[in-house]
Formats: sequence, C-alpha cells, structure tokens
Amino acid sequence: MTFVTTLRFTSGDRHVLDSVVNDIKQTARRKGVELKGPHSKPPEDLRVPQSKCPGRDSKEFRPWRYTIYTRTIHILGHGEFARDTAARDFPDDIYVEADVDRITGGGADT
Repeated sequence: MTFVTTLRFTSGDRHVLDSVVNDIKQTARRKGVELKGPHSKPPEDLRVPQSKCPGRDSKEFRPWRYTIYTRTIHILGHGEFARDTAARDFPDDIYVEADVDRITGGGADT
C-alpha cells in the first residue's frame, strides 16, 4: 500500500509561488523523493465589486481585480517528507492544501 500526498499551492504572487514550488522540487530531488509536478492550473482572474457606500442604489468604484495562480505537486510515498513539506512555514501570501490518498496494488485486496 502506497500513500500519495497531493499538495496544492495557491497565491496571487506568481513569482513567490514558483519560488516555493521550485524549492520543494529541488529538495525532493536531493533526497531521492518521487515527485510528480508541479502541475499548473490556468490562472483564475477574479473581480470584486466595490460600493462607494452601503446600500442597494450606491454607486460603485471600479471593481478590484486580481489573479490567483495554482500549482499542484504529488508526492509518492515518503510520508515523512510529505509531512515536513506540508508543515513548512510558507510566506503569508501562499495558501497550502494537503490531501492524502491510499493507493493499493493491482493484486488481491488485503
């Protein structure tokens, strides 16, 4: 039975995001950890309306626009490396999600 840890990183700062993900990738390579990714999702452009004052009929400022970037890494096995990576102190503008899946072989279930 093998565990696959999926780490999903999102940020509005693409350069910081790429720097963090590249650092993880280089660390995995040095330690011999099997890693897939980083996989990039297309950037998500968001728009937030801004009212000049509260109320339904209020005039609005131009909407606030920003872009969210996402990178996904899959760590195969190496639970300790995956835990250490997910628990790292990341910059404040990086959001991290972790999912762990159990993969069984093609043989009989045990």
